[in-house]
Amino acid sequence: MTQERSHFESRGSVLALDLGEKLVGAAISDAQQITIKRLAPIRRSNWKRLLSEVETLIERFDARSLVIGLPLKLDGSIGSAAENATRLARNFAKSVDLPVFLQDERLTSFDARIALLADGHDEADIPALIDGEAAALILRDFLQNNEPRKVEIEDPGT
Repeated sequence: MTQERSHFESRGSVLALDLGEKLVGAAISDAQQITIKRLAPIRRSNWKRLLSEVETLIERFDARSLVIGLPLKLDGSIGSAAENATRLARNFAKSVDLPVFLQDERLTSFDARIALLADGHDEADIPALIDGEAAALILRDFLQNNEPRKVEIEDPGT
């Protein structure tokens, strides 16, 4: 399935995910896509549970699009983490009835840490907040990128 950024719902909430190994950060925009709110992280276990928790968020916030952070290497190349994120994005695209996009997330964890410290959070509070803040930065970058772009979420078997 190929999604065009130009076909992106211009109205409605957008849900973003930062796929970590243990936790999945989540953030949601308002329906006008002006404000972004960090959500509680999702504990990562199996696919079925992750899908269920994401579907609950989609329903709760009436999300119209899903954005998955794409952890490219600093040089822009694709490593195992980006391959995993792409695979999960494909699975979401097959499982939820809304457009799924990938968003470059290089340095978001670093930027999230700096933003949380700048907001006055203690070092001890950062581990509980960083995944949601990283998802919020992924969502911010996605919403600010007005250029049409193709995001390939295709099944290699097709």
